[in-house]
Amino acid sequence: MKIPGKPPNETQRLRALHSLRVLDTPAEERFDQITRMAKRLFDVPIALISLVDSDRQWFKSRQGLDARETPRDISFCGHAILDEAVFVVENAAQDLRFSDNPLVCGAPDIRFYAGCPLHSADGHRIGTLCLIDRVPRTFSASDQALLRDLAALAEQQLRSLSLATTDDLTRIPNRRGFHLLAQQMLATCGRARLSGALLVFDLDNFKRINDLGGHEAGDLALQVFARCLLLTCRESDVLGRIGGDEFYALLCDAHAPDTGAFTDRLRQELAAVNETRHGVPPIAFSVGVAAFGAGAETRDIDTLVAEADARMFAAKSTGRIAVRTSSFTTVSGASNYSPAME
Repeated sequence: MKIPGKPPNETQRLRALHSLRVLDTPAEERFDQITRMAKRLFDVPIALISLVDSDRQWFKSRQGLDARETPRDISFCGHAILDEAVFVVENAAQDLRFSDNPLVCGAPDIRFYAGCPLHSADGHRIGTLCLIDRVPRTFSASDQALLRDLAALAEQQLRSLSLATTDDLTRIPNRRGFHLLAQQMLATCGRARLSGALLVFDLDNFKRINDLGGHEAGDLALQVFARCLLLTCRESDVLGRIGGDEFYALLCDAHAPDTGAFTDRLRQELAAVNETRHGVPPIAFSVGVAAFGAGAETRDIDTLVAEADARMFAAKSTGRIAVRTSSFTTVSGASNYSPAME
């Protein structure tokens, strides 16, 4: 087994890592969204955001793996941070560097590994976004480019740790956090030629809830709605509270039926909660949708927001709004939803 070496700037690298104050912190949805997306897009059983400390690799986000950390001496990520290139091992059992590695000979039985270095704001390689499979596989140049796109998302989130990117009340991304993540996600959708949609939500009864129950009741309604959004979202969806009672959801790799299913599930989650809420108006919402097709040339988050926002206000005034795009048509309203292909 080959033990990974230390980069020449190890002292500075560790200082950059520790300055983030992220090691041994709880899991966060904004990082878990990225590893879920990687696991889904590459169809692997394990996806990790791994940070390489002095003597261990610690996982800020992990899908498909129970361990929170492993020793650096046996880590694949320790090798990956030694170079800028995506580090690929197609069959660890036949690679002299890893064939007798405990992570290969035993759980999690690594055969395939691909890790893209993650950088701090000053350029130090502090960890990786990595994929693991239990069977050998190849990894093409286009696969590496897509992994780099997702790694850019992880870097964006790591670099924003010192910024105010999370809404204190609901614990989901705020406007800044959502825009940082959404723009990168749109770029990934473009490279992978995936359709998607932006949904803009506005709570219908929020003023009445505040008037009858005070700001405490209003804050609780916002927390409940955010929690229902989290329960509703799929692996690749990006959520955010943008301000007041307005929320966004970016659905990547989604078509009209997926968008309809999302709003239906959200209404079901809210209906269950509303049954337990007494003395205050039920939580309800209006929604506007701006969709983009797999072949769309432009995916600008501000353009999508403007389109969806206008349709949300139309839905609020009419109760029903048709959303037309070059790829599909959806119809949504306050109480029903019915997709139809053009």
